[in-house]
Amino acid sequence: MRDDTELLAACVRGDEQAFVEVHARYYRLVRSIAASYGLRESDIDDIEQTTFTIFHRSLARLRTDSRLAPWLSTVARRHVWRVLESHRRESAAEIHADTISHDDLRRHADQLSERDALVAALATIPSSCRQLLELLYLRDDEPSYTQIADELGMAVGSIGPTRSRCLDRLRRALDASNNLMNSDSDQPGDA
Repeated sequence: MRDDTELLAACVRGDEQAFVEVHARYYRLVRSIAASYGLRESDIDDIEQTTFTIFHRSLARLRTDSRLAPWLSTVARRHVWRVLESHRRESAAEIHADTISHDDLRRHADQLSERDALVAALATIPSSCRQLLELLYLRDDEPSYTQIADELGMAVGSIGPTRSRCLDRLRRALDASNNLMNSDSDQPGDA
């Protein structure tokens, strides 16, 4: 069984069997990422197809020592978030007061509240972290690590560790916001 470096080199040479091996080895990983977000089967199929299409189109730009599992996971997650954002926009456009149930309204309000909390938390973290996270997860053109490194003036090898620290900061900001909201809701109101 070929390792990632050998498979990647074979794919770059145009070896279709190598591409089939990459797909066979990693399609379950890609699908499990999409499924973990609760997407419909058709969306999971689209994420799988899009991820491997991008892999095929990106072969010339990938470093020969790239590890495929993390690379494919990142591409899949980016597309999952785009699908989720698309669903959020669609559901917001479809809301009509006369056709919405109480549960639908509550679910939609929860989604909007989560989005607002994320936007607020992003505003509290350092701008360098916010810029990195926006480049990694919110830009439509999916810049490569090299492009991100160039844009932010950082080493490619520091993107992963920096991303982890920034996600931790974002998580702490979200937790602090949730704790603040929970403590406010625990306060007795004026009666």
